[in-house]
Amino acid sequence: MKTGIRPYALAETNWKQVKDEDFTLAVLPWGATEAHNYHLPYGTDNTLGEEIALEAARKAWKNNARPVVLPTIPFGVNTGQMDVKLCMNMSPSTQYAVLKDIVQVLDRHKISKLVIVNAHGGNNFKQMIRELSLEFPEVFVCSVNWWTVTNAKPYFDEPGDHAGELETSVMMHLAPELVLSLDQAGDGSAKSFKIKGLKEGWVSAQREWTKITEDTGVGNPKKATAEKGKKFFKDTTTIIAGFLEDLHQADLNDMYE
Repeated sequence: MKTGIRPYALAETNWKQVKDEDFTLAVLPWGATEAHNYHLPYGTDNTLGEEIALEAARKAWKNNARPVVLPTIPFGVNTGQMDVKLCMNMSPSTQYAVLKDIVQVLDRHKISKLVIVNAHGGNNFKQMIRELSLEFPEVFVCSVNWWTVTNAKPYFDEPGDHAGELETSVMMHLAPELVLSLDQAGDGSAKSFKIKGLKEGWVSAQREWTKITEDTGVGNPKKATAEKGKKFFKDTTTIIAGFLEDLHQADLNDMYE
C-alpha cells in the first residue's frame, strides 16, 4: 500500500512539487473498459496499466530517473465488442486526437520523451507514432504492451489472451477485492477462424467477440493465483523500469549504433 504523495504520479502530486521538478519523460497508461469473463471487473486493463506504470516509475525514480506518470486513459478500441453490454469503444481516430493533444502539452513543456504503457490488446499505437513524428519531431514517442516484456510461459500454465490465467493472477495480486471467486468464472474457451491464414495469424482481421466466446474470456483462468501474479508483476515492472532509466539517460540525437 502506498504511503504519502508519490512525486512521479501527476494525479497525486501538486504545483509546489511540479513547478520545480525536471521531469525527463512522461508515462501514459492506456487501458480499456470492457467485459473480462465473469470474474474480473470491466476496468481490469485500467488497473493493470496504471499499476504497472506507477510501479515501474517508482523503481526508476529510486535510480534517479525522472518519469512522470500521467492519468490513465480508460477507453480503448473495442470495435469487435460493440454488442457486449457497456463495452466502451474509442475509435483509433479518436485515440490519435487524444494522443496528439497530450503530446502537444509535453512538447510545449519540453518533455521530449513519452512511453505509452498499453494494457489492452485492441490498442495499436504504431501508426499513430509514425504520424506524430511528423507533427512533433522533437518528441520521441514509443509504446509497450506490458504483458509482452518477458516470456509469460514460465510463470503460468496457460497465460491466455483475455481474462485468462495471466490477467487474473495479476489482478488477484493487485486488487483481490475486485475479483470474484474462480468457481464463478467461465472457462474462457474460444473459437478460432476456420480459414488457414487467419487461424495461423499471418492474415489479420478483427474478431467478432460474441461469436468466438460465450463468457467474453479467451483463456482459462482456473489456475490463476495471486502468487503467480505477484512474481510476474515484480519482474515485468523491473524490466520496464530499466527501460525508463535507459530512456531517461538517452540522447535523442544519438539513438543508434
